[in-house]
Amino acid sequence: MYDVIVVGARCAGSPTAMLLARKGHRVLVVDKASFPSETVSTHMISVAGSAQLKRWGLLEQIEASGCPPVTNIQLDLNFEDYGAFTLNGFPPPVDDGFAAIYAPKRTVLDKILIDAAAAAGAEVRERFTVHEILRDGDRVIGIRGRNQYGEMVADYAQLVVGADGMRSLVAKTVEAPVYNTAPSGTCGYYTYWNNVPITDLEFYTRPNRTIVAFPTNDQQAAIFVEWTHGEFHTFRANLEQNFVQTLDEIAPDLAARVRGGTRAHRYMGSGDLPNFFRKPYGQGWALVGDAGFHKDPITAQGITDAFRDAEFLAAAIDQGLAGIQSMEAALAGYEQRRNETIMPLYEFICDRATLAPFPSEFQQVLAALRGHQADIDQFFGVIQNTIPFREFFSPHNLMRILNQGTLEVTVH
Repeated sequence: MYDVIVVGARCAGSPTAMLLARKGHRVLVVDKASFPSETVSTHMISVAGSAQLKRWGLLEQIEASGCPPVTNIQLDLNFEDYGAFTLNGFPPPVDDGFAAIYAPKRTVLDKILIDAAAAAGAEVRERFTVHEILRDGDRVIGIRGRNQYGEMVADYAQLVVGADGMRSLVAKTVEAPVYNTAPSGTCGYYTYWNNVPITDLEFYTRPNRTIVAFPTNDQQAAIFVEWTHGEFHTFRANLEQNFVQTLDEIAPDLAARVRGGTRAHRYMGSGDLPNFFRKPYGQGWALVGDAGFHKDPITAQGITDAFRDAEFLAAAIDQGLAGIQSMEAALAGYEQRRNETIMPLYEFICDRATLAPFPSEFQQVLAALRGHQADIDQFFGVIQNTIPFREFFSPHNLMRILNQGTLEVTVH
């Protein structure tokens, strides 16, 4: 009998298992994959998420893998009223001076995370396929699945955590309620390139198109291209041509660098990028990561969200198992904490994921940031999860930014 069984051992599951095991709880974590292995992912970890890795004692392993730190963001914009301009900056430091982004490949990151869970004392089973979530009436009591030797086995726990992605078997079994939904806004593909010089996180955004590029392991550049969701079949029909043509159209300097390099991997991507929240707990079960909520990857928040919610959930479960409060109350607090933290940015992301032209008011704010480095850095802090959304976008702060930018905004 385990205290907790975690189904899914990637960015949400392994940290949840690790943190619970570090608190002395008996934890089993299972995954159908073996590690290292790939999964479709933006795989950029924001400043906030990278700081969590540092707090967990895992950042040194990321650095040792050859994944370089990123310490500058370029946001390339072109508006009819304000012309073309680029905002350069980086969020203010957190945690006594830490300020860096890392973007390790998932073959690197997930292996580090699952090994950390095992090192903390969690039992890890790779190549374990869960076939059934076991229930006693309305209460989840365990799992039944096939191990790597082909044997069907059942295991039981006080709580089963679904960290098994947006198509979560745990969520499906318990019919977890869905709320705050929004349709898919984009589709996207990415790949890796050799000999493409890149040191910054580069964003290029235009109506109906977005490009994100950054350095990753193996001295390679990771480049993502997003189109609108309705164009998915067109994009996919001639992937290479559409990918490169998008670079040519809105990021010619990056396109020139790409032409000097060579593609090092197949294209990976998806047109299935829904936006939703699920109620993340019930009798004997909880959800974390994409199983609990999912959103468009346009700002590459997924891994950071998984890390943060793993911390929130592990703290709540620990409170419940220790009898400090009832498990139901602890998990209700987890849901509230999760939603209060992410909801404003979630709504912003759903709006931006339509790839529609930015509203005129937002264009004005971005244009007014030019020449004001502290404000640029604060804006990037919102996107990098270190500055609260409501703090930056408060009416008072926006008015201050617009007033100081009045003399510098030129209407063409």
